[in-house]
Amino acid sequence: MEQTEKKGLTLKTLTKSSVWDIQENDIFRLWEGAEKDADVKDNVRHYIDIIRAAFMIEEINGESKLQKQKYEKLGYKVGLVKMDENLKVTWAIKKRPISRVTDLNYENIRHISAAKLIEVLDRNFGGGWDSLSQSIKDIIESGFDISTTTLPKDRLHKKGGLYEKKINDGFEVLEVPKGTWVEAIFAKLKPEAEKPRMKFNSVSSDEENEEADVEIEDTYNKPDEDDIEIEEPNDEDITEDNYSTMMDLGSADPDEEAEEMADYVED
Repeated sequence: MEQTEKKGLTLKTLTKSSVWDIQENDIFRLWEGAEKDADVKDNVRHYIDIIRAAFMIEEINGESKLQKQKYEKLGYKVGLVKMDENLKVTWAIKKRPISRVTDLNYENIRHISAAKLIEVLDRNFGGGWDSLSQSIKDIIESGFDISTTTLPKDRLHKKGGLYEKKINDGFEVLEVPKGTWVEAIFAKLKPEAEKPRMKFNSVSSDEENEEADVEIEDTYNKPDEDDIEIEEPNDEDITEDNYSTMMDLGSADPDEEAEEMADYVED
């Protein structure tokens, strides 16, 4: 229980992954610590489902010594669990074993050691790594770095070879005989992925004040030049003073100017 307390683990923070880190006695203690929590009482089924992800739970007759002894001989821990003010039940709890590759899942794969993984693989292998289904490979590789090599028996342990380098790098290895050849399967627990942290540059109060004094022009709502509507002049607004400014000041046709000049000469 000291380990769970160090992690700040409670029944309410328990997940289908973290539940693999604790043992049977921890379950009874965590439940006891949450007896007065109204949320736990209202969601008993939810917390039981989380516990069942890693533990087998049997409800037994608490008054029967024979039943208690039977389950204890099978490796179960027996204890009393309070469901609400008026209901107490006796549970027999046992951690689910991981002894076959089919026992592996995404919740428990990071809660076993590389040595334990090699032990599990050793019980199931016949054809080597490729004999595993792709779904099992994906689960294993989500928690472990895996690499394989197949060499003749007399070359596998060659000094300075891949085998020696992997062992020195902390890998566990399983050797699968294949006639006169051997397939070596190397496994090493992957490090926990670090979550990226956002970095904020500190800004002095003077810089903040300077930024606050900067007036930013609002160009978002400013109309484009093409969108500006030009009003047509109103005849009533034209006077002698502004008449010339209302006229089209574009250059006249050169041919028309020539004809006007000829008429003037003739006159």
